[in-house]
This record gives sequence, structure tokens and C-alpha cells, in this order.
Amino acid sequence: MARLKDRDATILAMKRLRPLIAILVIVLTVAAFIYYFFQHPEVGHQLKQTSLALLIWLLVLYLGSILALAGTTVATLKLCRLNVGVSESFLLTAYSAVINFFGPLQSGPAFRAAYLKKKYDLNLKKFAAASLVYLFFWGAYSGLMLLYGLLHWGLLVLILVAVVSALIAKKVPVISRRLEGLALKWWYLLAAATLVQIAFVAVIYYSELRSVAPSTSFSQAIIYTGAANLALYVSLTPGAIGFREAFLLFSQRLHHISSTTIVAASILDRAVYVVLLLGLAVFIFGTHVNSRLQSVKNR
Repeated sequence: MARLKDRDATILAMKRLRPLIAILVIVLTVAAFIYYFFQHPEVGHQLKQTSLALLIWLLVLYLGSILALAGTTVATLKLCRLNVGVSESFLLTAYSAVINFFGPLQSGPAFRAAYLKKKYDLNLKKFAAASLVYLFFWGAYSGLMLLYGLLHWGLLVLILVAVVSALIAKKVPVISRRLEGLALKWWYLLAAATLVQIAFVAVIYYSELRSVAPSTSFSQAIIYTGAANLALYVSLTPGAIGFREAFLLFSQRLHHISSTTIVAASILDRAVYVVLLLGLAVFIFGTHVNSRLQSVKNR
């Protein structure tokens, strides 16, 4: 009994410390960016090469990634035997993205779950299990992209092994019980939507890297993307600020992209993403105003 109380106290203490840790990481990361920026003027020179056409292109790509993420939401809910329209899925994804970045402690997933529970009485255990399937595909694709730096064409063999392993894993009792009740016939749709989302992310990173370091190859961008994506699993901060950069610096031996390029590309990426989120916030607000005006008009 005493052990249970100690464990509960530890969990409660960690929950209270988490927001403080997240704020500390953000402050330290911003300070490190500023310090590095002034100590390495070449970062500024690299960013000055950014053209307006590239910024527009990045915004288009990021919008495409949001649409792909909405596709993963549709597929995830199909696993839960719930059909949601594409437009509603896009609005829900946009809401979540904005809240996840500007809200406290990456609260986007919690908002999404609360919305679906209230509107559709979605079984949250099923939704959590389906979300784990999505995270599995995200991690598998990202891990394979990271390993590309070591395996190259051997990666095709590894993909085959991963597919066979996934099919076998479904028959393992522990896993099959966790996935019980899901419409697993839709797993391929979720796998495809996740792959499209990651493809958008890879093209975004490649475009940014080429802007600040034109000699960057696509294979380097693939490895870079894999390392950046894996930061999702340990992130406590909005947009994985600090954690993504740490993963990219630790994996330099694989992608061989310089620290200066990583910092410059990260600054560019954060700036474009914030602009996109502000645009989505305006779109969401406009949608709300329009729907309210329509409801008043129909009275």
C-alpha cells in the first residue's frame, strides 16, 4: 500500500514538474539559438539566401502535410469504426495543430480526444490503441529513413522484414488483445496516409536544407528527416523545440549536415510553421464567424 502511495506521489510530482521542464527547455533552446546566431554570422548569411518563392513553396508543402495528417486522422478513426468527413477531419487537425503548438504541454491530442468523445461518444481506449498504430507506422518509417545512412540498398530488405514482422505481431496475444475491437482491415490506409505525411515532411526539410546549403543531397535529407521525426517520442515542448535539434546534432555522423546548416534550417522551418499556424488560426476563426452568421440568418 505504501509503495502505491509512493508511486502515485512520484507520478503527481512528475506531472507538476513537466510544464516547468518544458518551459526551461524552450528558454534554453531559444537562448542557445540566439547565442549561436551571434557567434556564427554565417547562419545569417545562409538565411539571407531565402527567396519569397521558397517561402510560398514551403507554406504550400506544410499545408499539404496538414492535409495528409487529416488523412491519418480519417484512417485512425476508421480503425475505430467511425467515419468522419474529410472537411471535419481537416478542421479538427487544424485545431489540434494550433492548440498543440500554442497551447500548454502539447494539448492537441487531448483536445482531439475530448472532441471525438463528446461528439461521437468515441471509445477512448480504442482511439488510444488506433493512435498507437499510427505512432508505430510513424516510428517505423522514420527509423528506416534514419538507418538509410547505414544500410542504403539493404534498406529494402529491412522494409520487407518490417512488413512481415508487423503481420506476425498482430497474432501475438498481448498485441492482439490491445488491438481487439479495431477494424484492422483499414491498417493499410493508415500506413499509406502516414507515408504520404512523412513524404511531405521530407520534401519540406530537403527544400529548407537546399536553401541554406545548396550542396545537400536528397539522401542526406532522408536521414535528416528520420532523425527529426523520432524527436516526437520524447518531446515535451511545442513543435519539439530543442529536442528535434538535439536529435539532429546527435545523428550528424549519419547525415553529415553541419551544425550551422541545422541551426539555419531550423530557424527557417520554425518561422514558416508559425506563419502557417497563424494562417490556420485565422481560417478557424473565420469558419466560426461564418457558421454563427449563418445560424443567425436562418433564425
